[in-house]
Amino acid sequence: MSAKQSVTVVGLGPMGRATARILLAAGLDVTVWNRTPGKTEALVELGATPAATAAEAVAANDTVLLSLIHYDAMYGTLADADLTGKTIVNLSSDSPANTGKGASWVLERGARFLTGAYMTQSDDIQHPASHLYVSGPKDLHEELRPLLELLCANEYLGADYGLAQLYYQAGLAQFHSYLIALQQALAMIERSGGSVDRYLELTKDDAQSQRDFTLFFAEAAKQGGWGDPAALKMMHAGAQHVIDASEDAGVDASLTRTVQDYYRRAIDATEESGEFVSVYRLIRGATA
Repeated sequence: MSAKQSVTVVGLGPMGRATARILLAAGLDVTVWNRTPGKTEALVELGATPAATAAEAVAANDTVLLSLIHYDAMYGTLADADLTGKTIVNLSSDSPANTGKGASWVLERGARFLTGAYMTQSDDIQHPASHLYVSGPKDLHEELRPLLELLCANEYLGADYGLAQLYYQAGLAQFHSYLIALQQALAMIERSGGSVDRYLELTKDDAQSQRDFTLFFAEAAKQGGWGDPAALKMMHAGAQHVIDASEDAGVDASLTRTVQDYYRRAIDATEESGEFVSVYRLIRGATA
């Protein structure tokens, strides 16, 4: 990668700043812009070139990486920029549908477009487990791969612009629930006089177990979902035990009540229909 290669980073939240820092460390010329100018200062100290406006930032380089709060922010940010001949890589988070609309908006203005999504631990883009999900034209991704792989390993998912966000948001659906569940578990231990460190030791092998569960439930989902009426009733009762243990300790059990409600709904749907209705079928939005 030539030290003379240049790129623009627009949007300097945690992920945008991390992106710019990595590119600067790799020897690229990096132009930066953020709606709040103060966020550029630390990057300027590292060698970045500040732009006075977003339009100026876009004009500075052929390749522009966007790291904004959502795709809607792109429209206002780039409204005054000449996108003709530019390559826009939007690393912002949003829905697949909004991603598709954003891609059309950029293409109509004469630019090329890729969508990307960081699957990382916070802003630790270069963590060994981090990946950049990418979708859009394959030849464009191949052209930009040397640049994008400076950030982290790339996973190209296909030509449909929404695919990167589809897989990213699916991962977040699981991750958000995990984070709340983890905090509930830790609060149960701490409020009941247990040892968080002891709990960490007891669960040190959970990663492999969770992978096994993921594979098992994914295969079951292909067949319409896991379980049978007895399993639903067992899980409903088990959720009640977690609720009782949480509330006995003064811990909020709202997440587990939501989980329990899925089992209750599946039990009711099974009894009403006369055939087994899995939780997966309820979540999927169809009982057929």
